Amino acid sequence: MVVDVVLKPEISDPQGQAVLGALGRLGHGGVRSVRQGKHFVLEVDGTPDEAELKQIAETLLANPVIEDVELHLPTD
Repeated sequence: MVVDVVLKPEISDPQGQAVLGALGRLGHGGVRSVRQGKHFVLEVDGTPDEAELKQIAETLLANPVIEDVELHLPTD
């Protein structure tokens, strides 16, 4: 299972802005926005319990006040 964590849209993202500025200087002016985030890969035994994994993500992997969490569960 994969958990992606990114800053909420209303939260300033200085690292994303730095990357955006560098892209412009390197001639990649077509990129309008960059948001940095965290990517976690969790291996779980058996069938993942989505509610439990969401709780893990929101209490340990992310700060829900300033970050959004997206779960990507296996489709097998």
